[in-house]
Amino acid sequence: MRLKGKGAIVTGAGSGFGEGIAKRFALEGAGVTVADVNDTAGRRVAGEISTAGGKAVFVHADVTRSQDWASLVGAAQSAFGRLDIVVNNAGWTHRKKPYAEVTEAEFDKIYAVNVKSVYLSALHALPVFRKLGGGCFVNVASTAGLRPRPGLTVYNSSKAAVILMSKSMAAEFGPDKVRVNCVNPVFSPDTGLSAEFAGGAITEEVKRMYLATIPLGRFSTPLDVANACLYLASDEAAMVSGSCIEVDGARCV
Repeated sequence: MRLKGKGAIVTGAGSGFGEGIAKRFALEGAGVTVADVNDTAGRRVAGEISTAGGKAVFVHADVTRSQDWASLVGAAQSAFGRLDIVVNNAGWTHRKKPYAEVTEAEFDKIYAVNVKSVYLSALHALPVFRKLGGGCFVNVASTAGLRPRPGLTVYNSSKAAVILMSKSMAAEFGPDKVRVNCVNPVFSPDTGLSAEFAGGAITEEVKRMYLATIPLGRFSTPLDVANACLYLASDEAAMVSGSCIEVDGARCV
């Protein structure tokens, strides 16, 4: 088991990529703290992990609130005795529309959920990692931060911020043996935000349009993203920090 004995937090783990990451980590032996604002979804994922023989607890957490991060990190340590990995997966977007139609409230929420959450995670997890002698952050950004699509400018810029923040964190935290990497998934119709990205219903025509931009000819799946996160969180990536893995079928080439 590649994460045996490790403790992990996965945010936004009640569905989509986060659910896939949480379940994959548990299968590899990690004790997983499932964090989400949706209590029903989060409890379901934690329960399914436990039923399958894994170790998981659910913690309600708004990733934009410092106090929630303090409680989340404390709960993870209490449940599993240690915290080795934080996966910042929770995200949000405005619906695809012209830049000038994005409201200030939408802008603020996007940056709070997508960027401020990463900042807060480090404020609360970094001291724990330092005491442990090391740790790992995996930040789920997006191909949107590298190859943006029109109509999602504010979202795109927030993911670009996560990519650069991850690299800078890696450079700064390296002396503490703390690694920081990110994963950039391409569009997936299986996530809760897919209709927002597309600007409406996910029809077969919309799927064909997006699929035509992915050379490998298919969408990213939760398992694809989870496998990339698993590698970065494992000891196999002990010398990998400040890197981004595009899980995009060559979309960004």
